[in-house]
Amino acid sequence: MPNLDPDLVYAIVDASDARNPELRGQLLEMWVDVTNAGGAVGFTPPADVSAVERTLDAALDRVAAGTDVLGTLRQNGTVVGMAFLVEAGSALRRHWRTILRLMVRPELQGRGAGRLLLEGLHGTASELGLEQLMLTTRGGTGVEGFYERFGYSIVGRHPGAIRLAPGDDRDEIILIYRL
Repeated sequence: MPNLDPDLVYAIVDASDARNPELRGQLLEMWVDVTNAGGAVGFTPPADVSAVERTLDAALDRVAAGTDVLGTLRQNGTVVGMAFLVEAGSALRRHWRTILRLMVRPELQGRGAGRLLLEGLHGTASELGLEQLMLTTRGGTGVEGFYERFGYSIVGRHPGAIRLAPGDDRDEIILIYRL
């Protein structure tokens, strides 16, 4: 693995900054670029920018409301990675969160940026007093191996849960990490 840029810094977005137009623009550009590079982050290439915008805006509204947490990876102040820690919405599930939309810019993939982002999320989860994290991946990408290297365990598989196109259904793989 090439040396990781020392200027990469993990940071949480404060709820009061969640609606910052510059931040939104950086997140949107990255999300579209990751989608168009084939990343399994909720959309298929070519990215439908208006659909990504709607999904991003809804997620940022939850961060601004203090419901969810947005962890970012920044390089010289510019967002180059992100993931949400999403609350399940039930008092019975307050001891865990779902990691959603974990991504790093395509040019940083395979260089340790994802590891840095994931480790930052683990630290944030510990600070929040959480006991476990859950995430799902799209079958057929092999990305579950990345998460398993960091202690995640596959606990389930939902066959055919993700339909990329007619005749192209993928499993959703469910992973858990105990803090």
